[in-house]
Amino acid sequence: MAIVTPDRPAVGGMTELPHAAPPYGAPGVEVVSQEENLETMEMTINMGPQHPSTHGVFRMVLQLEGEKVKGLEPFIGYLHRGAEKLGESGDVEGFRKAMIWLDRTDYLSVWPNEHAYVLAVEKLMGVQVPERAEWIRLIMDEFGRINSHSMFYGAFGADVGATTPFMYAFALRETLYQFFEAVGGQRMFPNYYRIGGLREDVPVDFVQRAQLALDTTLRSLDDFDRLISDNEIFLARTRGVGKLSAERAVDLGCSGPMLRASGVPVDLRRTEPYSFYDRVDFDIPIGTEGDCYERYLIRLQEMYQSTRIISQALKQLPKGPIMGNAPKAIRPPKGDSYQRVENARGDFGVYIVSDGRSSAPYRVKYRSPCFVNLMALNDLAVGAYVADAVLGLGSIDIVLGEVDR
Repeated sequence: MAIVTPDRPAVGGMTELPHAAPPYGAPGVEVVSQEENLETMEMTINMGPQHPSTHGVFRMVLQLEGEKVKGLEPFIGYLHRGAEKLGESGDVEGFRKAMIWLDRTDYLSVWPNEHAYVLAVEKLMGVQVPERAEWIRLIMDEFGRINSHSMFYGAFGADVGATTPFMYAFALRETLYQFFEAVGGQRMFPNYYRIGGLREDVPVDFVQRAQLALDTTLRSLDDFDRLISDNEIFLARTRGVGKLSAERAVDLGCSGPMLRASGVPVDLRRTEPYSFYDRVDFDIPIGTEGDCYERYLIRLQEMYQSTRIISQALKQLPKGPIMGNAPKAIRPPKGDSYQRVENARGDFGVYIVSDGRSSAPYRVKYRSPCFVNLMALNDLAVGAYVADAVLGLGSIDIVLGEVDR
């Protein structure tokens, strides 16, 4: 199984995933199903909201015939905390305080989400951000993408039945969290980006720390690849499972790895460049089959591409200020603004309305890729076995804090 890595670069701006050989099994041996001879009864089974395979407080009610899923009804909202309404309530720090709640939505992809918010407010106010601050934002966004995809790697491995990937993933995540803590003062909820720049400058040894984290990441990704990418059990459990066509993915509004695994070459960093993504060279991995295996492989390759982006950004990081011309009192003019970024799960958008008087947003709305991608669950699970439905859900890579908000 070929993997596109920095040592084996792809040609051009888009990378088509090489799909694996035909499904695992002895060649020339016909497998005859005996299911039609089995007497089964229909059952309604509750899975969740407290269940290790639902990746949080998510509940599925499954209609089963034997072990085949004939129907599925999802239930969300168990983690609803009103993040958008909390972002609208505030004091003189209202526009800044909204990011506190934003960090606690998709708590695995906080850096890109903070980035979307500050870009939306900066667009509304016409604030110019210093180059140094914007390069640091880009670097931290990509480290955040690696951190989030690492969590997917460990959790999806556990869904398949492999426990070792979790240990590998958390070893890398610990390195990254230590780096995040050195930069932003917090491991999970940095609240580091500011309207106009950054809360404070990075440590004096930022480049050295980032390079060490990058070296560790590359070694870990090679281990990730060797551990399960060619494992025959992993291949048998994921290839051809949970297939989603390009047309259906577009109809459902999917984005991120979910969409690209189905063969649709859309990545906002390339199709609608923001920040300095137009100044770095990277490839967009694209699948052809849209199954669970390719959704895994897309994320693995995206981590490799993130290391390429970070390496180039570190070389272009200039000296200079980290705050632009934003006033101390953030009170944007009357109007609205929308900003999209490509976070670890896809198209994350922030919509803000200012009344021109208040120091807090009049309206805040988030476009959650987790919530939208979850709409594909029935397509991935109905008609599959219960164990494969678990893989379908795991391959979406939801974070319930963002789904429920």
